[in-house]
Formats: sequence, C-alpha cells, structure tokens
Amino acid sequence: MAKLILTHEVSGLGIAGDVVDVKDGYARNYLVPRKLATPWSAGAEKQIETLRKSRRDKEIASVEEAQAARDSLQANSVTVEAKAGESGRLFGAVTPADIAAAIGDRAKVDKRRIHIAQPIKALGTYTVQVSLHDDLSAAVEVNVVAAK
Repeated sequence: MAKLILTHEVSGLGIAGDVVDVKDGYARNYLVPRKLATPWSAGAEKQIETLRKSRRDKEIASVEEAQAARDSLQANSVTVEAKAGESGRLFGAVTPADIAAAIGDRAKVDKRRIHIAQPIKALGTYTVQVSLHDDLSAAVEVNVVAAK
C-alpha cells in the first residue's frame, strides 16, 4: 500500500489535502503521473496544511450559508455572454469557469463544483448543477446571450 497526499479531488477517493492509502499500482500508474497526488513524506505536512487552507477559503463554511447561497442562485438566473454566429451557434463552448465568473460575488462557487450535463454550444437557457456543500446543490438557470 502506498501513502499519498491528494493534490486534486479524485472521485470516490477524497479531496485535495487528504492523506490516503492506495494500492501501489494505482498510485504509480494513475495518481502520481497525472499529478492528482504526491507521495507522502514527513516534510509534506506543510503542503497538506496549505491545501486545506486554500480549500477552506474556497468552500462555504456552514450548511446555513450553503442554503442561503442556494436560494440566491435559484431565485436569480445567471447571464453569460459568448461570441456566436448568426445561426446562434457559439464559437467554442460555455465552460464552468465562465459560469463561475458570471455568478461572481453572489456565492462562493469553485469552477470544479459546477456540473454541466451536456456542453453548452448554442444560445439559449440551460440548467446546470452547482455543488455548494457535501449534500447540498443548486439548480442554476444560465442564460447564454450573444456578446456585443
């Protein structure tokens, strides 16, 4: 078994800053080469604390705050401007980073917690899921309009 520090969220394993024990092959062939984790060492405790601090700064602290943010996000739609052709197709796609920037100061939302079911490649109204807390998410209406 290999002891690792996760540097990114890994589905089914943990989030950044967690110390996990995984099989040697999984660590050697998947997690470490993709920079999802680093080998644990005594000197890595400082790195773990830095990751946890940055995660705490980005996350919503309590369930009450998350519920207030959910109510705010669901009550008001988010407008994203994107370059589009005359037929309404976008040049590119709307990304979670674009949506997080449009949400702005209404709620602390990390772009990695925005889940888009299908790529947004045309003008219109879409619904995306935003994970606000462990078991709390919001359905946010996103209006994609042509940039001027």
